[in-house]
Amino acid sequence: MFEKILIANRGEIAVRVARTARLLGIKTVAVYSEADRGALHVESCDEAYLLGAAPPRESYLRGERIIEIAVRSGAQAIHPGYGFLSENEDFARACADAGLVFIGPPPAAIRAMGSKSESKRLMAAASVPLVPGYHGEDQDDALLHAEADAIGYPVLIKASAGGGGKGMRVVERHEEFPAALGSARREAKSSFADDRVLIEKYLSEPRHIEIQVFADTLGNAVYIFERDCSIQRRHQKVLEEAPAPGMSPERRAQMGSAAVAAAQAIEYVGAGTVEFIAEQSGTFYFMEMNTRLQVEHPVTEMITGLDLVEWQLRVASGERLPLLQDQLRIRGHALEARVYAEDPERNFLPSIGGIAHLRTPSPAAAVRIDTGVREGDEISAYYDPMIAKLIVHGEDRPQALRRMADALTHYQVVGVNTNLEFLHRLVTHPAFAAAKLDTGFIGRHQEALLPKNVAPDATVVASLALAELEFARAAARRVAQSSGEPNSPWFAADGWWLNSDNHRIFSFEYQGKPLLVTVHFCGTSYLIDLPEISLSATVAAVGEGLRVNLDGEEFLCHCVRSGEDRILYRQGRAWRFRHLDALTHAGDSGGGGGHLTAPMSGAVISVLVKVGDLVSAGQALLVMEAMKMEHTIVAPGPGRVLRIAFGPGDQVKDGVELLELAAAEAA
Repeated sequence: MFEKILIANRGEIAVRVARTARLLGIKTVAVYSEADRGALHVESCDEAYLLGAAPPRESYLRGERIIEIAVRSGAQAIHPGYGFLSENEDFARACADAGLVFIGPPPAAIRAMGSKSESKRLMAAASVPLVPGYHGEDQDDALLHAEADAIGYPVLIKASAGGGGKGMRVVERHEEFPAALGSARREAKSSFADDRVLIEKYLSEPRHIEIQVFADTLGNAVYIFERDCSIQRRHQKVLEEAPAPGMSPERRAQMGSAAVAAAQAIEYVGAGTVEFIAEQSGTFYFMEMNTRLQVEHPVTEMITGLDLVEWQLRVASGERLPLLQDQLRIRGHALEARVYAEDPERNFLPSIGGIAHLRTPSPAAAVRIDTGVREGDEISAYYDPMIAKLIVHGEDRPQALRRMADALTHYQVVGVNTNLEFLHRLVTHPAFAAAKLDTGFIGRHQEALLPKNVAPDATVVASLALAELEFARAAARRVAQSSGEPNSPWFAADGWWLNSDNHRIFSFEYQGKPLLVTVHFCGTSYLIDLPEISLSATVAAVGEGLRVNLDGEEFLCHCVRSGEDRILYRQGRAWRFRHLDALTHAGDSGGGGGHLTAPMSGAVISVLVKVGDLVSAGQALLVMEAMKMEHTIVAPGPGRVLRIAFGPGDQVKDGVELLELAAAEAA
């Protein structure tokens, strides 16, 4: 076994690898960028070295610098995690040339499966069923367009060297193909330094099922069952589970045997995942093989009791697989939800900023949290916006679903937008509970998963007022205790008014609308007056939260203060209010028409118009990129371009003005 390894990654996977290494008595070396000074993965390792500036190409993609650090630190092996250099054939070979063990497959296996086109040809030769498509080397745009026409729409453009949904576009019609191809190529080039693509028939209502495989250097290979990864947005996985619902033992053995055969055909070593796309009938087709540990590997660990990172370390050091096929068993059901810093209501755009408040469900045998961030950390524009992976286990799928829903209600993040509410709606959706799964699930149920303009009801506003009252009381107690007269009536927070009943008036704002709430003191209870209803109430502190009773309805809630913001958590939902002075109702004025602002922080990669151009509604004006994802700014209506504030390569912040348009009448 190794004595010291270098972890060539960041975030939660680096923390997770370090945890297993520590259990095995292995010393760890972290590497970090300027943006990651003081990051959790740095503190999780025994020593750490600076790689370079924040952009990945100046830090985590500098293979030669990482190898130099590994040699200098005395590490014997490098664990690449996933992403970055984990599937880079040249890096794996350079590790070997430097006398280091690459904790992953041999370079030849990475090469064989690194190109989606090449892997499809290998699988066709091995009689593995493939989705109809074009996987050729000729990348002429006109040829690709003709191939898409011949396959028949809709088609899927996929980056040949890609993964994680990067460089992937669904094309519904002939005339949409050129723009989609250009966008897919740019994203593939940015993410993988390779803009080659392949074209496949886009299947309706398919399931995405993948098989975990493992092989050692002694010729042993196993499949460690399957994961269902059908719940996706923008072709990126959101929620995974194991085992796949409805999977029969016969189909599991069939898919598992095919996956092992694929691994053995390329003399695979270590952890890998063979991904299949399956029709609702059960017919499956090979998609690709990921020659690394997957983000969703914890659900496999939860249903088997295995530590797949430990398996990686043992196999890389020359040991035999810890267990063979007939020794592997499935126990219960597991779900993994990816908690992202993103805004689901704005097409899941990344959210960048500091984490001002972070509370998670309590980790337990059935609840696991893999994270790389803490309260106070920054979500950067340079890296993937995943905050954590929340994994739960149950004796069966219904129990796992209940545990996931409960865990999500106890997850709180303030400072950046997150997908926590979206995830809660997802796992509690009747169709998901019934395991009616396919890759179009989110789009088909978008109205329920992403409801528009849902206003807080009276119980939410009343709870907010009670929480604000508790804040005021706590503050008054602190002041009284630090004074020389702790029993002075001047420190009371009982709402005393001259010639009136005792009451407090609170003023809030929700999405620009002022809300006035009056709380009357009635001994040990309260009467809360809202514009359209009055509610009797009691409240008691429970840990950091509140137990509220409103007209006989009792529930738990939690309120977080962040400057003037008040975030009330209740039943899986976070309501954001602004606290105002009780005598004023200040509000922000809306932006003027024709001023198009950045929907996210990132880089301008292309400006498609010039000052003076006449544009039509929906016309693409400018393309931005953040966290390797593109977003196109389009004209809201016909008009003329008056001003362009930024050019290609410029970094911009969320909300800054990008372009100014004159409306059609003015133009």
